[in-house]
Amino acid sequence: MYNISLGKSGLKVPTIAVGCMRISNMNEKRVSEFIDTSLQLGANFFDHADIYGGGKSEEVFGKAISNLKRENIFIQTKCGIRNGRYDFTYDHIVSSVDGSLKRLRTDYIDVLLLHRPDTLMEPEEVARAFSYLKTTGKVRHFGVSNHNPYQIQLLQKALDTPLCVNQLQFGIMHTPMIDSGINVNLCNDASINRDGGVLDFCRLENITIQPWSPMQYGFFEGCFIDNGRFPELNDVLEKIGNKYGVFKTTMAIAWILRHPAKMQPVTGTTNIVRLADCLKASEISITHEEWYEIYRAAGNKLP
Repeated sequence: MYNISLGKSGLKVPTIAVGCMRISNMNEKRVSEFIDTSLQLGANFFDHADIYGGGKSEEVFGKAISNLKRENIFIQTKCGIRNGRYDFTYDHIVSSVDGSLKRLRTDYIDVLLLHRPDTLMEPEEVARAFSYLKTTGKVRHFGVSNHNPYQIQLLQKALDTPLCVNQLQFGIMHTPMIDSGINVNLCNDASINRDGGVLDFCRLENITIQPWSPMQYGFFEGCFIDNGRFPELNDVLEKIGNKYGVFKTTMAIAWILRHPAKMQPVTGTTNIVRLADCLKASEISITHEEWYEIYRAAGNKLP
């Protein structure tokens, strides 16, 4: 597993993050095995959110890492989603972090992300919360999730610390952030700029994109791997995977890593074997031609 720089944070982190959204229903023994496997394979960056499993994901993770050296792992969590609304107020951000720290059984969070944009956000209030959390040592670095360029700029102008991450849905079957850049000046659906050019913006501003749900199609509609709805894509992934001696799961992550934006995909599986397949993607580099072959096999047409 090789490392990348996480935005402007100064952190050197594994190129693949381990998502912990689905560990809430696992017992402590299985979670420990899950974490141990990740660490053995060089993946020590774990992604959480206060809402995952209603807080249970953080709680069971906190118990499982109690015997590990905290400095040997990176913990990222998110806040801002409440029942029926989004909330970036000072009180909610600070109380959310305190809750996460308690559940995770740690004194600090390496990276805190604002989960989904709060249209009632007041940048100065967020800045006050971030300043308090950084000064008290509760959070070391900050980022956002599912934000567009103007939302990031609006927030960043009030902050005295750089936002280092933007977590966005991206994978072979969810590619709007690159489709519009390929279909410039056309009148087809793929040419529609749906996110304000967030990919190029993050590259220009040195903000690391963390693709979430890299194996999903639609909005949590399902996995495209071995899915009969996508025969051509699976055939191409298998063919190219055979060349490198890896499975389709590995190829799906390798396709993301091939992009020069130096993204940090977030895995979503709790299966140890599939997790190992995901992490193996860091060991291969597909060709320019293979990247486009996979892109076309997903149903994308080049102009």
